[in-house]
Amino acid sequence: MGQAVMPQPIGEIRDVRLPKALEERYLSYALSTIMARSLPDVRDGLKPVHRRLLYAMRQLRLDPNSGFKKSARVVGDVMGKFHPHGDQSIYDAMVRLAQDFAQRYPLVDGQGNFGNIDGDNAAAMRYTEARLTAVAAALMEGIDEDSVDFRATYDGESEEPAVLPANFPNLLANGAQGIAVGMATSIPPHNVAEICDALTHLIKTPKATIGKLVELMPGPDFPTGGILVESRESIVDAYKTGRGAFRLRARWESETAKGGVYQIVVTEIPFQVQKSRLVEKIAELLSAKKLAMLADVRDESTDVVRLVLEPKSRNVDPEVLMESLFRQTDLEVRISLNMNVLDATNTPRVMDLRQVLRAFLDHRHEVLLRRSRFRLDKIAQRLEVLEGYLIVYLNIDEVIRIIRDKDEPKPALMRRFKLSDMQAEAVLNMRLRALRRLEEEGMRTEHAALSAEQSDLKKLTKDAKKSLEEGGRVWAAIGEQIKAMKEAFGPKTELGRRHTELGDAPSEVIVPLEAVVEREPVTVLCSAKGWIRALKGHVEDLSDAKHKEGDRARFTLQAQTTDKILIFATNGRCYTIGADKLPGGRGYGEPVRLFIDLPNDQDIVSLFAYCPGQKLIVASTDGRGFVVPEDEIVAQTKNGKQVLNVAADTEAAICRPVEGDMVACIGENRKLLIFPLDEVPEMTRGRGTILQKFKDGGLSDVKTFVRAEGLTWSIGAGRVRSETQLSDWIGKRAAAGRLPPKGFPKANKFG
Repeated sequence: MGQAVMPQPIGEIRDVRLPKALEERYLSYALSTIMARSLPDVRDGLKPVHRRLLYAMRQLRLDPNSGFKKSARVVGDVMGKFHPHGDQSIYDAMVRLAQDFAQRYPLVDGQGNFGNIDGDNAAAMRYTEARLTAVAAALMEGIDEDSVDFRATYDGESEEPAVLPANFPNLLANGAQGIAVGMATSIPPHNVAEICDALTHLIKTPKATIGKLVELMPGPDFPTGGILVESRESIVDAYKTGRGAFRLRARWESETAKGGVYQIVVTEIPFQVQKSRLVEKIAELLSAKKLAMLADVRDESTDVVRLVLEPKSRNVDPEVLMESLFRQTDLEVRISLNMNVLDATNTPRVMDLRQVLRAFLDHRHEVLLRRSRFRLDKIAQRLEVLEGYLIVYLNIDEVIRIIRDKDEPKPALMRRFKLSDMQAEAVLNMRLRALRRLEEEGMRTEHAALSAEQSDLKKLTKDAKKSLEEGGRVWAAIGEQIKAMKEAFGPKTELGRRHTELGDAPSEVIVPLEAVVEREPVTVLCSAKGWIRALKGHVEDLSDAKHKEGDRARFTLQAQTTDKILIFATNGRCYTIGADKLPGGRGYGEPVRLFIDLPNDQDIVSLFAYCPGQKLIVASTDGRGFVVPEDEIVAQTKNGKQVLNVAADTEAAICRPVEGDMVACIGENRKLLIFPLDEVPEMTRGRGTILQKFKDGGLSDVKTFVRAEGLTWSIGAGRVRSETQLSDWIGKRAAAGRLPPKGFPKANKFG
C-alpha cells in the first residue's frame, strides 16, 4: 500500500491558547446577547426582534385600518429578510405584542387565539392573523422621511431601521424584560398620559427632581390592574437609582351570601401571574392544610377574572384571610425595576427616571430636525418644479412650438427660459390637462402655501442647536407632539385610563398561626423503648393504647400539630421534632431514632412542647445544673444541640420547665434540699453549678415551685400531696439537705 498523503490545510491556521480563544468567543457571544437580543433601546423601547416585526408588518401594509394577514406570512417575511432565527421564537415575540394582558399598549392587533391569562398558548401561526395597532403606527410615524438611520440586513440585500422614530414613549409605557450575559433589564409598564405629563414638565423644567416627576408619574400601571402597595419613599428611591421593586396585590371584594356567610371575590390578579397556576397553588396549600381559614377556591371567570374564595367560618376576618393568602400565594408579587437599557450610543447602562425621559426627548428632538430637513428638501424640489410650471403658463405657445419643432426640446427649453434640468424634465412630462387655467391658479396657491411652510421650517431648524434648557421652537413643537399624543392615547380613551390603583403601603396585619398552618390537637405518646406516635385529639384515657410486647407507655404530651416537640436525652443534648412529622396513632408508631440521631446507648429524659420565652432547669446525676431559655436549645438538625455537658460516669438526670421561685432537689440518698431559684445561674450551655452535694449516690430529681403555694409531689393514683412548712429543708445551694417529710415517695421522685 502507498503512503497516506496528508491533506493541505485550507485557509489560515494560527496557534492560539485555548483560554484566550474561549475568552474572545464568549465575549463576542455576550456582546451579541446584550446588543442584539436582550436589552431594549432607550429611544423606542424595543429589542431587535420586535423592531423587525413591526417594520416587516409595515412593509406588508398591515396598517391599523387595513385588513389582516396570516401570522405565518409575517413571520416568514421577518425570518427571511431581517431576523435569521427560529420561526417559533419570532412568533412567540409577535404573540406577546398582541396580548392585552401582557402589553399595556398592544403593538399588534391579533385576530384568532393569541393565548389567555390562564397561560394557554396561542394557536399555530397558520391559524392566526394580525395587523398593526395605532400605537405601533405612532412608533413608525415618519420612518420614510429620513428620521432615523438604516443599516444593512444580515444578508446585505436590503436595509432595516436601527431605531424607530418613536412618537410614543414605548419603553416606559409597555416596559421590558430581558436577561443577557451578566446583566438583565426589568421595566414595568406605565400609563402614557402620566408619562406625557412628566415629559411636558421636563421640557418646561429641565432640572426637575425625581420626586416631582414621580408626582406626575406616580408608579407603574399594569394591564391586568391590581393594587400597587408600596410607600412613596420606596417608589421615589427606585426611580432615583433605576433599581428597586414594587409590591403588587390582587384586587378583591367581599360579597355577602345567604345566611350571612360572606365570600371573597378576586377581580384582578397581579401582572404576569397565570390564573390557572394561581388556583392550583391555592388548592395545593388547601390540601396541605396550610390555609386553615379557607374552605374552598373556585374559578368562575369568563372574559373577566372572578376567583371565589370561601372562608371556613363567617367569624374569620376577611382582611386576615387575605393577608395570609398574600403572604403565601401569588396574589401578591414583587415586580422588579432595573432600568438597564442601551443608550443612543448602544452602550448598556442603568438610568434613572429623568435620564430615561430625557433620552426619549433627545431622540424626538433628533427625529423632528431630520424630518424637518427632509421636508425642506422636498419643498425646495417642489417649489423649483412649480416655478418652472409657472414660466410655462406665461409662455405656453412658445413652449408648445419648441416641443413640436425641436428634435431635442429639453436643451432648447433650458436655453430659452433659463430652466434647470429638473424644471425642463417636469415640463416635458406635464400632461395636457394640466394646461387648464384652473391648474395654474392651483399651482400658484400651492406655491404660496409651500413657501410659507418653508419659511416656518427654516425658522424651526435655526433653533436646532438650542438645548432643552434654552428652549426654542423645536422643543415647543415637541411639546405639541406630546400634547397630541396624550389626546390620542390618554385617559379619555378606554386604552388610556389607569388600570392599576395606587394604594398605600399595607399596615402590619397580625396573622394568627391558624391562618398559615392548620392547628389540630394531638396527643404525643412515647414508650419506654422509644417508640413514638401522635394520636388525634387530646386523649385523656390512654388505657387502650397498645404497645409492643415488653414495652409500656412512658411519656405523654398534649400538643398541637404546629408545635415543636423537644426531646432531652441522657447525653445532655436536646433534639427537635415537628409534631406534624410524627406518625399517626395506628399501630405502635415508629422508633424515635428515625427522626433524631440519638445514640443507642442513650435514653430520653424529658419530652415536652416548645414554648417560646419559657425557661428550663436542667441537671445531671452528679448534682450540677443551670437554667436555660428554651429558645436557645431548639435544634435545627437531627444531631440535636448540646445543652448540658455531662461528666464521665454521669448522665442528664432531669429537664423541667421553670414554674416558680424555689428549687427543690432530692438525691438518691433520700436527702431533700430547697433553695431560691435566683441562686442558679442562667446559661445556654455547660456543666452548670453544684445544686446539691452527696456523699453517696447522685441527684434523683429536681423541681421548681412557688414558695407561697408549697412543695407538691405525686403519691400515686392521680393524687398529690402538698407541704407548705418547708423551713427545715430550706438552705443554701450546694448543701447536703435533710430527709424529706413523711410520706415522700420511696422512688425519690416528685412525680
